[in-house]
Amino acid sequence: MVPVVGREVAVLGDRPGPPAIVTAAGKAAAFAYAEFFGAEIESPHTYRAYRSAVDRFLAWCAERGVTLPQVSPVLVGEYIRKQLVGAKPTKKLHLSALRRFFDQLVLRHVVLLNPAASVRAPRYSVVEGKTPALSVEQARQVLAAIDTRHVVGLRDRAIIAILIYTAARVGAVAKLRLQDYSPDGNQWWFHFDEKGGKARTIPARYDLQTYVDVYLAAAKITKDPGEAPLFRSAVRKTKVLTPLAMSANDIYRMVKRRLRDAGLPARNLSCHSFRATTITDLLTQGVPLEDVQYLAGHADPRTTRLYDRRQKQVTRNIVERISV
Repeated sequence: MVPVVGREVAVLGDRPGPPAIVTAAGKAAAFAYAEFFGAEIESPHTYRAYRSAVDRFLAWCAERGVTLPQVSPVLVGEYIRKQLVGAKPTKKLHLSALRRFFDQLVLRHVVLLNPAASVRAPRYSVVEGKTPALSVEQARQVLAAIDTRHVVGLRDRAIIAILIYTAARVGAVAKLRLQDYSPDGNQWWFHFDEKGGKARTIPARYDLQTYVDVYLAAAKITKDPGEAPLFRSAVRKTKVLTPLAMSANDIYRMVKRRLRDAGLPARNLSCHSFRATTITDLLTQGVPLEDVQYLAGHADPRTTRLYDRRQKQVTRNIVERISV
């Protein structure tokens, strides 16, 4: 057994197994834990967030000598409201993780009732997202500042142009393969594997198609297998591409560098800022909300409105008129 942050876990290969509090509850509990984190959660981001939340709560219970069947709604409520340090969105995420985890324990007859089901999440209402958007001029500034005399610059320009002209998330761009950029006889399309398993097909506007085609020609990968990655990582500062795909983190760091190169505040801006920029720009031009929602791949128009930064401009115009 290896102690990890106030709890013990069994080591299975290179991944930790269930905490000791779970294994002590019997084989059914260990099976439910492994099933929940091994089969129920598809997204790697959700996996990391939920596993951290559940393990943190279980460690807190173990430190107090509470067994798994003894976890009650009162205990969960006290943990969420008083013991868990973090903002309201963090507490809501932790409670969501605990609800789903204990649902699995109920399903496998480890506990009789879900102790997190009746615990109320803290009230949290958002009318506007926190992701800062660039202006149209700033977005153009980023593209213009990229040195395109080598293949890495051409690659970076193509990636940022996709973020701008398709409103795709960085994770979906990182997943692109050569076969995901293809023509239908009239125009070229991007086939994105988006968050939540959603598949989106977005046409490439002419300048974006040009950026991607120029990059592909310079990279000399047009004849590679369709499963090969569209955007390849580079060997340090050599400007030489590898056969390996860029990860979402690779793209995130690249965008930060390109923002700094363009003289923009990279600390606050990110890949997601381009998504907010595109949505705000289209809404400003009077494009119907449902069309922008479809482009963004949102199931609910309220989510699309969170990316709308027009209200900030109106608010600024109002306060600038104060005569004090």
